[in-house]
Amino acid sequence: MCKGLSYLPSSCLEKAKGMRVKLSHLAEIHHKQKVQDGKILQDLETLLSSKIGLQAFRGFLRSEFSEENLEFWLACEEYRVSPSNLHKTKASSIYNQFINPDAPLEVNLDAETRESLLSLMDIPCADTFNNAQQRIYSLMAKDSFPRFLRSHHCAEAINVS
Repeated sequence: MCKGLSYLPSSCLEKAKGMRVKLSHLAEIHHKQKVQDGKILQDLETLLSSKIGLQAFRGFLRSEFSEENLEFWLACEEYRVSPSNLHKTKASSIYNQFINPDAPLEVNLDAETRESLLSLMDIPCADTFNNAQQRIYSLMAKDSFPRFLRSHHCAEAINVS
């Protein structure tokens, strides 16, 4: 201990030791968070569960004019956990916004999936959009996500985290 600290009251020294312990704990948490943030880019599922990753991916999709895929996937996630008394209204909204051939944010689904969804619109349940959501997820995972990993949006997300 340096000579100057020996003249401090013991209460100050105890507080300083306590602060040092807290700071080292915070530094450890910060390090773990940085490691976790670096892993957000391992796969699409992890990316979508990260706020920073989701923002970066959305920005990338917007730049490619394919943001509707992510918006549809997110709408389906929200729909799945919504109360059953809202399913009919929300299902209709999702269908009109993303599935209908005249939809403003039409997603790329095959005719069979579209017809299947149309038949479920009268009695929607929590699983109504599962098949379509999985198809769009696969499309993003195989097509958009690899391009995102090579983009400046990805590099910026890594630098922010």
